[in-house]
Amino acid sequence: MGIVIRRYTPLIALGMVIAILAALPALGAPKTWLLYLIYFYIFLAAANMWNLLAGFSGLLALCPAAFIGLAGYTMTILTWLQVPYYVGLLAGGVVAALFSILISPSVFRMRGIYFAIGTLVVPEVLRLVFLRWRPVGGQLQGGGAGYMVKGVSGIPMQQTYWLGLAVGVASVLLIAFILRSKFGFGLAAIRDNDVSAASSGIDVFRLKLYSFIIAAFMTGVAGAIFFTYQGYIEPNSAFNIRWLMIVLLATVIGGKGIEEGPLVGTIIVVILHFQLARYADISLLIQGTILVVIMLAVPQGITGLVRDLRRAVAGRALLPTGNTSIFSFILSRRRKSHE
Repeated sequence: MGIVIRRYTPLIALGMVIAILAALPALGAPKTWLLYLIYFYIFLAAANMWNLLAGFSGLLALCPAAFIGLAGYTMTILTWLQVPYYVGLLAGGVVAALFSILISPSVFRMRGIYFAIGTLVVPEVLRLVFLRWRPVGGQLQGGGAGYMVKGVSGIPMQQTYWLGLAVGVASVLLIAFILRSKFGFGLAAIRDNDVSAASSGIDVFRLKLYSFIIAAFMTGVAGAIFFTYQGYIEPNSAFNIRWLMIVLLATVIGGKGIEEGPLVGTIIVVILHFQLARYADISLLIQGTILVVIMLAVPQGITGLVRDLRRAVAGRALLPTGNTSIFSFILSRRRKSHE
């Protein structure tokens, strides 16, 4: 009996946390709390999906803004066509997934830095397209094809909060399921060495495509929820490089390739997002500096560092021989990560 209880304790704890978070609006939580949590859920979903690609699939895809912008525009255009916004949320995810299928034959032919650069230009191309194209008529908001999202002005904040919570929890559960499936084991083999994985009988292209589609869909839905809350969309914000910086920071700070990494990193990213709002002109510079410092000082991320410390404590060797400070331990971990 005790073994069964211990086995299901994490699930019970997760269920309790979700129930408490879902009840916050009904318990009269301040709107500021709800706002922070909405951003946290959306950023968490996007970061989890980027971790699926870069951390577990070996795909350094730098195009989350493409999925977010396309899904946001799909949802917005459908509201102008009298389609309910909640249908548009799912439709936006589907369009993002279809777009990932469309570009995958081209970008998957590239490897390493070439793949990263190839995906990086995709959001910029889409931004330029939408700056010059007006998909539907109506009142403009910002530059190019900028529009209000119809039918969402009367939606209470609590409803958007629950939508954000749903996509955030779904991303966590999805990652947990994938990593414990044959699909996840195949992705791990591809990440380590795709040539060896292919020689072992793994369909590298198919698994990469599946992870790309899943990430595009979930990232798109998260982005569409964001624009539902914002109430309008325009190309310069929809396809902005800030979306890439958000997922990069959340994943790298928390720990790339670690299941809990984006969860920890997203907490810090949300705090930075609101604190750096007053420094809009140089916020990207500050975020980039933080990213570089983390990559140099703690390449395994906060979660990875904590994991290494726990292993060291369990092995009765918190600090390597001759080291006298925690800083020496961090430096030793950094050297090992580059070996």
